[in-house]
Amino acid sequence: MTDETADPIRVDQTRAHPARIYDYILGGHDNYEVDHTAARQVLSVWPQARTAARVNRAFMRRATHWLAAEAGIDQFLDIGTGIPTEPNLHQVAQDANPAARVVYTDNDPLVLRYAEALMTSTPQGRTAYLHADVTAPHTILDAAELRGTLDLDRPVALCCNALFHFIPDRDAPHEIMETLLKPLAPGSFLALSHATPDFNPEGMGKIQEIYHRQGIPLTLRAKESIRPFFAGLELVPPGLVPPHRWKPERAPDADGGTELLDAEVSQYAAVARKV
Repeated sequence: MTDETADPIRVDQTRAHPARIYDYILGGHDNYEVDHTAARQVLSVWPQARTAARVNRAFMRRATHWLAAEAGIDQFLDIGTGIPTEPNLHQVAQDANPAARVVYTDNDPLVLRYAEALMTSTPQGRTAYLHADVTAPHTILDAAELRGTLDLDRPVALCCNALFHFIPDRDAPHEIMETLLKPLAPGSFLALSHATPDFNPEGMGKIQEIYHRQGIPLTLRAKESIRPFFAGLELVPPGLVPPHRWKPERAPDADGGTELLDAEVSQYAAVARKV
């Protein structure tokens, strides 16, 4: 990517950012040399990182389609959106229900630069973009962009894919989740994926070190530390599992599906309902 001096959105090109590292690993072009360096280090330690990223995207697609087509959800709040990669969440949701409404949220100025790609709603539905940080959840919940798009008196799907492993324990991630879920109506859902060391402790430990050297607080969590994000919710079968094992029959992943080893993915994912 080249520097656009006329661009009013200022992006720090001297520090790697997880959204841009992820974009590079997925084969995108909205990233900088500092992100390339970090991503290449990750791939040198864990060549399956590309597969893991694609599996995470595939989980997003399956979970979103299930929520819109089978659970009847027509409102989505996607936090930690990242750089647009088609199909985006609103495209999946509106393919199942053209009237679906989606609010995207991210704290990376580069995502804001490309937010126009997230605004291509169907005529019946609506999309909005909010520049905010999940560690200040009330700035999301009280934002005009959210309140003008979603009706919190009706069920909402809160989508937090590959987000909370970038929230360190010192920022009280479980309390943040509790705050986000509290105002959502009964019948709302949480869809979440999260990196874990459970299947590949040594390799994922090296990944964590790479991110920490870049100043990125990657926090790998074991299953028992991810489960509290779903406190008080009813897990949708098959529960908290590696993402390629969450309802794979809905749309088999092109990257190996259930034939993948869990260590090649090193994540957990689940969808749960607020009762």
